Amino acid sequence: MSTQDQKYNDAERAVDRTENSLENAADKTKSAVNDYATRARNYIDEQKRKNEEPTRDGFFENLKASASEAWEDTKDFAEKAWDSTKDTASDAWEKTKDASEDVKAEVRKATN
Repeated sequence: MSTQDQKYNDAERAVDRTENSLENAADKTKSAVNDYATRARNYIDEQKRKNEEPTRDGFFENLKASASEAWEDTKDFAEKAWDSTKDTASDAWEKTKDASEDVKAEVRKATN
């Protein structure tokens, strides 16, 4: 293959990758917009059921509360994972220290 063909193929692949990236970004954006539109509709419906006027500020407060709840859930899971990992690591460290002491004792016995 000639250098000219290789450069053309490389450029074509770069264009394809860029096109795919843009399509993926557009899909993610569309999904996020649809998600927030659904949340807005749900908030408006909830306010109407309560016979209250839905407001933009109220919607944002609702989003903040949802994010706060999600953060608390995430924090709880992360805390459990941390404790579990920390305990496992501490146990492994203790076992390693014990094994090290056992080896040292065996070496002392063998050399004395």
